[in-house]
Amino acid sequence: MSEGVQLTQAKTGTRYEVFHTDCPARDVVDHVTSKWGVWVLIALRNTELRFYELRDSIRGISEKMLAQALRALVQDGLVWRRVEPTTPPQVTYGLTEFGQDVGEPLTDLLDRITERLPTRGEE
Repeated sequence: MSEGVQLTQAKTGTRYEVFHTDCPARDVVDHVTSKWGVWVLIALRNTELRFYELRDSIRGISEKMLAQALRALVQDGLVWRRVEPTTPPQVTYGLTEFGQDVGEPLTDLLDRITERLPTRGEE
């Protein structure tokens, strides 16, 4: 019996050893579950946003951290990036189909957590 879990990629039949450190799926999971990756995916779940709109909607994120999170999520194919050739350039972000698939359970998780949290003052 081999060690670790094998997952099969839907279309290509490629097998991934997800517990191995060199597995490409691990990088995507790390980016999605990073402190800011989760919030970017949730913020983009129903709309496309420009960089400054994302920054303003995710309280506490710096421009540097937002740029890093977006760069990783775009590279992973979860987020798309569109640059309009204006001065200054207008950059808009949205979720790809893959990003929608990954973001949906994150949104469900957030909804479950917020529904069960006691309101302030309750014990």
